[in-house]
Amino acid sequence: MDHIFSNLTQMTGFGSIGWETILMWLIAFLLLYLGIKKQYEPLLLVPIGFGVLLANLPGAGLGVVDSSLVMNLDGTYMSLLDIADKHGIMNLLYFSLIKTGLLPPIIFLGVGVLTDFGPMLRNLKLSLFGGAAQLGIFSVLIGAVLMGFTLPEAASLGIIGGADGPTAIYTTNKLAPHLLGPIAIAAYSYMALVPVIIPFIAKLMMSEKEFKIHMKKMDQQYPPKHEIKNLKTVKIIFPIVLGVIVSVLVPSSAPLLGMLLFGNLIKEIGTSTSRLADAASGPIMNTATIFLGLTVGATMKTDVFLTTQTLGIIVGGLLAFGVSVAGGILAVKGYNFFSKKKINPLIGATGLSAVPMASRVANELVLKYDKSNHILQYCMASNVSGVIGSAVAAGVLISFLG
Repeated sequence: MDHIFSNLTQMTGFGSIGWETILMWLIAFLLLYLGIKKQYEPLLLVPIGFGVLLANLPGAGLGVVDSSLVMNLDGTYMSLLDIADKHGIMNLLYFSLIKTGLLPPIIFLGVGVLTDFGPMLRNLKLSLFGGAAQLGIFSVLIGAVLMGFTLPEAASLGIIGGADGPTAIYTTNKLAPHLLGPIAIAAYSYMALVPVIIPFIAKLMMSEKEFKIHMKKMDQQYPPKHEIKNLKTVKIIFPIVLGVIVSVLVPSSAPLLGMLLFGNLIKEIGTSTSRLADAASGPIMNTATIFLGLTVGATMKTDVFLTTQTLGIIVGGLLAFGVSVAGGILAVKGYNFFSKKKINPLIGATGLSAVPMASRVANELVLKYDKSNHILQYCMASNVSGVIGSAVAAGVLISFLG
C-alpha cells in the first residue's frame, strides 16, 4: 500500500509543492485578478499571469530555463527542434520569439498604427515635456548602480520609468536577460497602476490653481503664431523624416522606433495601405501580445523571482515611474515661471509611454476641478512624444552598454 501511495506521489506534482510554489501561484492569481476583475492592462496582465502559473506548475516543465541549458559544447545555441524536444513549448517560444528580439518591435508596429502624431505636430512645444518625463530612467539608473546593480542591470531597471513594456523587455533582453521576468512584470504592473500613480503624485506637487489652468482659454488669449496648413501631408512625411534622423543619430533605437514609425506611416497613407494597417494593429499585434505575455510570465520561476534583487527591481521600478511623472510636472512648472502663456502641469505628467491611458487619466483628473477644461488633445502631444523618447533612451543605453 505504501508503495502505491509513493508511486502516486511521484506521478502527480504534490511532492514538489512547497511554500515557494504556493507563493508564486498567489502572485499569478494576483496578476490575473488585476487583469480580469480590475481591468488593469488585461491584454498583457492576463497572459503574463497565466504564464507565471504555467511556469510554476510542479513537474509540468513549462518554465523558461537558463540560457546555459540550451547551449552546445562549442558555445552555440541548440537548434529550435532540440530546444523544443528537451525543454518544451515555452522554451521554443521564448528562444525563438523573445531571445531573438522579435516580438517587441512587432508590437511597436501595431502601436504605430494606433498612434496619432497629429496632437504632437500641432503642439510641438508640448512634445518637449515627453523628454523631461524620461528623467526617471537615468536617475534610477544611477541609484541602482549605487545599490549594487551592474550598469546593464541598472539600465534595464531604469527603463521601467519610461512606462513602456515592450521597450523594457527589448532593453532588458539586450542588457540583462536574466532579469527579464521581474522587470517585465514590474513595468506592466506599474503601467496598469497609472490611474493611481499619476493622481497621487500630481496632488502632492500641484496646487488647485495649477489644476485649473484652462488650456483652451490660454490658446484664445495667446493664439499660436504658426499653424500647419496641410496636416495630412505633414503626418505622412513626419515618420519618414524622423525615422531617418533618429536612426542615424541612435542606430540601436531603429528596431523599435523604425517599426513604430512604419506602422504609423501605413495608417496615415490611407485606403491604399489600410489592409496592412488593419493586419498590423489586429491579428499580428494580438498574436504577438499573447506570446509575449505567456513567455515573459514563464520566466518567473521561484529561483528567479524570490530573490532580494527582485525586491530591488520592484522598489526601483516604482521609483523610476514616480520620478518620471514628477519630472514632467516640474518641467512644466519651470516653463510656466518664465512664460505668460501657462501650461497645465498635468500635461508634463503624461510624458510617459503609457498611451493613451496617461492622457485619459490626466484629463479626467482636471475635469474634477473644471468640467469645461478638456486637456486630452494637449496631453496626447506629450504622451506620444514620450513613446519616441523612451525608445530613443533605450537605444542610447543599448549603444553604450550593450
